[in-house]
Amino acid sequence: MAGVVRRFLPLFDRVLVQKAEVITKTSSGILIPERSQAKVLTGKVLAVGEGLRTESGSLIPPAVGVGDEVMLPEFGGTKVTLEEKDYFLFRDSDILAKMKPE
Repeated sequence: MAGVVRRFLPLFDRVLVQKAEVITKTSSGILIPERSQAKVLTGKVLAVGEGLRTESGSLIPPAVGVGDEVMLPEFGGTKVTLEEKDYFLFRDSDILAKMKPE
């Protein structure tokens, strides 16, 4: 992970995610046309904010942690470019699921 990404700390319930790479070639080397490529709806959590505060001041921690593999919505998130790479900021409540490690 790059230095800037390690220093990046999202605020509140925001989560910084790096989307998985799009598969552009089959295992046998055939190139897949852009129209036929599936959208990438998974990613890896790189940074997590401290969570939301309630009206009484108590902290609600995020449901995901750094290193988790998550399922993302098809649309949404804020694109953030750090060191010429694209990352996405999502609210904790926007993340659809957390994948269990095998």
